[in-house]
Amino acid sequence: MTQPHHIIIAGGGTAGWMAANLLAHQLAAHPVRITLLESSDIATVGVGEGSTPTLKQFFRELGITDEQWMPACQATYKVGIEFRGWSPQSGIDSYRHPFISQLDSYSERPFQVNCHTRRLGLDVTTRPDKFLFNSYLGQAGFSPSTPPNFPFRIEYGYHFDAALLGAFLKQHALHQGVEHINCTIEAAQTHPDGSLKTLIDTKGQRHSADMFIDCTGFRGLLLQQTLKVPFEPFAANLFNNKAVVIATAAPARPQVETRSTALSSGWAWQIPLQHRTGNGYVYSDDYLSADAAETELRQHLRVVDGQAEARHLSMKVGQVKQHWFKNCLALGLAQGFIEPLEATALHLVQLSINAFCKHYIKGNFTHQEADAFNQYIRGQFANVRDYIVAHYKLNTRHDSAYWVDNRNNMQLSEPLLQLLDTWYRGKDLAAHLQQRHQHSHFNSTSWHCLLAGYGTFPPLAAQQPGGADMFSEHQLATFFDGCLLNFGPPLTASVG
Repeated sequence: MTQPHHIIIAGGGTAGWMAANLLAHQLAAHPVRITLLESSDIATVGVGEGSTPTLKQFFRELGITDEQWMPACQATYKVGIEFRGWSPQSGIDSYRHPFISQLDSYSERPFQVNCHTRRLGLDVTTRPDKFLFNSYLGQAGFSPSTPPNFPFRIEYGYHFDAALLGAFLKQHALHQGVEHINCTIEAAQTHPDGSLKTLIDTKGQRHSADMFIDCTGFRGLLLQQTLKVPFEPFAANLFNNKAVVIATAAPARPQVETRSTALSSGWAWQIPLQHRTGNGYVYSDDYLSADAAETELRQHLRVVDGQAEARHLSMKVGQVKQHWFKNCLALGLAQGFIEPLEATALHLVQLSINAFCKHYIKGNFTHQEADAFNQYIRGQFANVRDYIVAHYKLNTRHDSAYWVDNRNNMQLSEPLLQLLDTWYRGKDLAAHLQQRHQHSHFNSTSWHCLLAGYGTFPPLAAQQPGGADMFSEHQLATFFDGCLLNFGPPLTASVG
């Protein structure tokens, strides 16, 4: 490049300011100018959000410590997710999907071997909670912060206030030289080749750039509305399209897990922050009205009308056909959304930005590498979708048409069908996933957590030879209980 390359980010929020920070950091060695256009009239919807450990990597890359950002964003630690009531007919009331830590290298293999043994009909321990250390932290309510003498790295995510996180990231980006313009985008103009040329705000000001990043939320102003890139819904196998949210008081001692509880036509989340608890009910309006959903959530929370305000949200579940088209990249809700069951929204944003920077530099700041990028990101969305779909397909609830229809739904992707076939036939699931040669956030251990946590096993065999339980043979309970002695409860203010 002979002149500074100009990138405009249209829209702020967590996705926009995350992009601004990562772009400024990863493109710092190149002559790039970054401008973020943001309307102060568009507020961030704060419902209390969670993350995967990818967010921990994001802050580490930027050189931001937990002590610097967590108190400012009312954040708490998260070691995993507890699922309640998803598979009652299996006899399992709840199970945990913990984040995998370095310590689990000692127990992952015994866990997967036991799951294989159980699929042969033998009675062995298969609860994920028993085999993975973050489950022990979650049950005890202990902080994942490691003491100085503890030799293993513990992975964790966070719960946070999205509006406060956006504000924190904004200030950090401004210190990195990102320009900020407060304006409302009204229209966009294109070049003769169909690429974006100029954004026009409500005051008539024009904003031109070489590359545009669409962070305009579900409306997809740049990629979908202007460039006419189609949106592909996931409605055939992910039924939920609505949510109702209610905030309640913060507990005296916040848990270190997100909680997901199955209700009549979807599931309710509980996310503990320092200053409040975020609660919500994700459901399908084909099975439940907004009023009925609010009533059911209030009953679940034991909150009567007038005690707390309820807000109703719509979700556009799916992904765009091309996340990067010509000189426009979509991020966040503008690129797609998969319901927040596994808190993958920011994970997918972060993956997208990192992959974009790599391919953009490789393509000499053109869209030469767009096809390779799109193939990778679409694959990541598909992998997350399949893992979420499996939660519904494998449920054993009979209390409503919603759950029965989800279980009977055969609109599944071929990779998911093959994976389930591998499991039910008693074959090696880890080897199957490895043969697919497709990196996914949900690895073999994650799939074992889901399938074992749902009790997806055949009946026990009549003859039980015994002596094949790796949990007992490796004395994992004693090992993890000893490790737990190094940890303690988090402070009410988490790190502040």
